[in-house]
Amino acid sequence: MVAVLDWGSHAQLATAPVADTWAIPEGMDFDTAAAVPVAWGTAHECLFTAGRLEAGHSVLVHAGAGALGLAAIQLAKQAGARVFATASSAGRLAQLKPFGLDVGINYRDDDFVAQVMAHTDGRGVDVVLDSIAGKNLTRSIQSLAYGGRAITVGVSGRDAEKLDPVTLWRGNTSLHGVYFPSALDREHERVHAQVQRILERVSRGELRVVIDRVFPLAQAAEAHSHVLGRHAFGRVLLRP
Repeated sequence: MVAVLDWGSHAQLATAPVADTWAIPEGMDFDTAAAVPVAWGTAHECLFTAGRLEAGHSVLVHAGAGALGLAAIQLAKQAGARVFATASSAGRLAQLKPFGLDVGINYRDDDFVAQVMAHTDGRGVDVVLDSIAGKNLTRSIQSLAYGGRAITVGVSGRDAEKLDPVTLWRGNTSLHGVYFPSALDREHERVHAQVQRILERVSRGELRVVIDRVFPLAQAAEAHSHVLGRHAFGRVLLRP
């Protein structure tokens, strides 16, 4: 079984409510299963529940090389969307191509709003998945098409800029927050079943879980430093 915990996952042993566990499909290893519920469940909620993404739509995924970004790119592409993503280098963007990336944007060298507009004939994208917040979120809203949806799901940027709601008005755009544990708690039957379906899709090879590194629990500090240093491509795991 694989589980989602409220707190205390940095431990050799833990307990979880049976309702927050999933059966691991036959043949799937524990590391792969452990990397699915939060990242992939969050990506699905952002894209399809909050973002209402459909075939023919376009989506911009920030931090495409992270676990959430890789999940979102694959889910969006397989749903028939045109996928934009940002990453910190041309090399990372090249790594994302096999997962379904259509347009890669090196955010260190290029203005992602200008790039989105250039590749959409000035229209913008239908959905943005933003895990950075601050100034990046404000700019994400500027990259939306008329009636587009910006989904905020993290604060990795850590800058203090606050969003002015006026930025949403001109294009009748919307901002929606997603927090996977709340969705699992309040809409348990739907969300739990969706995660189980994703696990099955992974087991069939339809979706690919990317694990960057696995650290022993004793090296938890090093694992966090690796993530904070933006070195990871995919999920970083701790193993008891």
